[in-house]
Amino acid sequence: MPLALTPEMILVLGLVGFTMLMLVLEWIRADMVALLVVVVIGLTGVIPSERVFNGFAGNAVIAIIAIMIMGEGLDRAGVLNLTAHMVMKLAKGMESRLGLVINIMASLFSAVIPSQALAALMIPVSSRLSARTGVPLSRLLLPMAFCILTATNTTLIANSPLIVLNDLIASANANLLPGAHTIPKFGLFSVTPAGLALALVGIGYFYFFGRKLLPGHEDERLKVTPGRTESYFADTYGIAGETSELTVTAESPLVGMSIGEAEQLHDAPLILAIKSGNESRMAPPADLVIWVGSVLGVLGPREQLNRFANNQLCKLSTRMRQLSELFNPTRAGISEVVIPPVSRFIKQTVGNLRLRKRFGISVLAVNRGDQVLRDDVRAVTLRAGDTVVVHSTWRDLSLAAEDRDLVVVTDIPKDEQRPGKVWQAVGFFVLAKCLALFTNLDLSVAMMCGAVGMLLSGVLNMDEAYKAINWKTIFVTACLIPLGWSMDATGTAAWLAQYVLHYLGHASPWVLQLTLAVLTLLFSQVMSNVGATVMMVPIAISVAVATGGNPSAYALIVAVSSSNTFLLSSGHPALMMVTGPGGYRGKDFLRVGAPLTLAMLIVTLVSINLLFS
Repeated sequence: MPLALTPEMILVLGLVGFTMLMLVLEWIRADMVALLVVVVIGLTGVIPSERVFNGFAGNAVIAIIAIMIMGEGLDRAGVLNLTAHMVMKLAKGMESRLGLVINIMASLFSAVIPSQALAALMIPVSSRLSARTGVPLSRLLLPMAFCILTATNTTLIANSPLIVLNDLIASANANLLPGAHTIPKFGLFSVTPAGLALALVGIGYFYFFGRKLLPGHEDERLKVTPGRTESYFADTYGIAGETSELTVTAESPLVGMSIGEAEQLHDAPLILAIKSGNESRMAPPADLVIWVGSVLGVLGPREQLNRFANNQLCKLSTRMRQLSELFNPTRAGISEVVIPPVSRFIKQTVGNLRLRKRFGISVLAVNRGDQVLRDDVRAVTLRAGDTVVVHSTWRDLSLAAEDRDLVVVTDIPKDEQRPGKVWQAVGFFVLAKCLALFTNLDLSVAMMCGAVGMLLSGVLNMDEAYKAINWKTIFVTACLIPLGWSMDATGTAAWLAQYVLHYLGHASPWVLQLTLAVLTLLFSQVMSNVGATVMMVPIAISVAVATGGNPSAYALIVAVSSSNTFLLSSGHPALMMVTGPGGYRGKDFLRVGAPLTLAMLIVTLVSINLLFS
């Protein structure tokens, strides 16, 4: 007997239509829309009141929170920076190889880090690599973002629609007819074979067709900040060379000298750090005395360093052994600051400001118009508008900038980095994955074990963990889950499936699956992929049950298709994030995304049907 449309169904359909309309028109914020929907569900009693806000405590939402925290921990430990160095070595400056390696790295990380967070981490990595190799940023960012989305279905760890899928399946099981077989939940790697096929398609697509499809323009305004590159400082200020260690021997004439006196010696390099005994410090003050066994962190050309070491009877090491922690690029480096008109530094000499002692900042050069002042920089009197080249830890520089006496113009890491915690970060991340894979723990418990481990080991603190959580994503996900429950509980999903079957009832399973996949990807272009998944999964399961298909396959096709959002820049937050830095236009997304959308659609249907055959 055909299902009759009930008032509860009409209400749920109205909420679905309202949600879609608001997410498309953006008259109301997405999180506010979701919160409004869940409140209406509670007020109308569509589902029991005690379940209305269960989405906030659901397995999916807790798992997403834990994954966001662990992603932040990996970033603070410098895992992404190590990736940049690895990419440089593997690519060897070749554009085709550089793009390939970046896309492979992005695909690997997308299996374990949420796509939006990963895009935020990979954009500066790609920018840095673009600056070092000269490859236009516009040829790197779009493939990177697309590959994040094509590979995000490799596991259930980082993809919100796949994480939500198990909660929707649990709701569907609760509303199955008596005697019907329950739908099994998906394991952590249940989707991996299909996800790997999709990831390989994305990587191969850009490797073989990227140069023909990608935009070739490079807006000057979009180029990476030049302060990131060593060549920029060498060309502009003459600050060339590499950092090395000088160990002061007992015979060295440097013994007993102050840092300031040593810097006045002929051919002296820039002294950026010192280690005496067990104490290490960046930007040692001019009056600090050098003793036997002191290790100096110096910057200069190799020939100059060799001459100075020979003249001063010091041991030179080009490998940073004693001071490697201080000079880690995730913690310290060279940058530019500008003296604003309101600065208290104006009309004072660099030496009198005692920037080393007060802030831990070494001044390397001052740029004034066309003039670069490097000799006896301590005697330079600062003026408004001077550009000052400094070496410091990023944290010290950020603290110094808080008083507004200088303005940092180089794009530097704003948050404290902890490269010494890289093994703790990786260890607890791997532990969480092993718990999810080899135990019966829910995904939320396994992921939260890794997050708590990072917090306890000091990879990041609680305040940083709170900041790492994208609360807008959490609210949208938690509030839309009850909408999916409502579609099951009221029979709305079955009613919609009934009409799908009315028009396509005699069609093959391939046609039914294709229809569901196309509807999902169209919805996901104009609304969140979580919202599209929540709306379409109950319908897909009802269609599968009515036609004798495999509900797991139908549900998975919908969840995977929700990430097939390559046609519009607004289709996914990761795409919106690269639009500005890459200078992309709407036609760029259509030209590159349309063929990829078709390829992903075909591979999704074939791979999932093979997986569940």
